[in-house]
This record gives sequence, C-alpha cells and structure tokens, in this order.
Amino acid sequence: MQTTRKSITFTDQQDSWIKLRVEKGDFTNDSEYIRELVRKDQAENMKLLELKQAIDEGLQSGRSPLKISDIIKKVDNGEL
Repeated sequence: MQTTRKSITFTDQQDSWIKLRVEKGDFTNDSEYIRELVRKDQAENMKLLELKQAIDEGLQSGRSPLKISDIIKKVDNGEL
C-alpha cells in the first residue's frame, strides 16, 4: 500500500494524549494511532451513509398499508 507523508499540528494537550496512548502500549507510534482514528471515522461515515440511503429508500417506497401493531407482530414472528 502506498503511503503519503503529511505534516499536522496538535495542541500540547492533544500531543500529550497521543503520547499517553503510545506509552500505554495501545499503539506502537503516533502514526498508528492517527491512522486508527481515520479508519474509525471512515467506518462511522459509511454507516451514516448506509442509514441515509435506507431512510431515503423507505421514504420513496411510500406509505405502508400495515399498522404499527401489524409490523411489530411481523417482526416478532421473524417475517420482517
């Protein structure tokens, strides 16, 4: 995998936090910690995108003829 070197700036408090995480052994170096944060952000954004798409799909599908109690019964019976 190709990598790109970046220069970023942190506050003293943020730098201390990163160093603490590395010193505790959670990460081997600063870069590993930052990459993990980026991966988590990417995963969260993908989940959000999928949720938005599901909401849009639901809104476009129109109104259901079922009552909420009918839907709950179907879910309880494993039909939905």
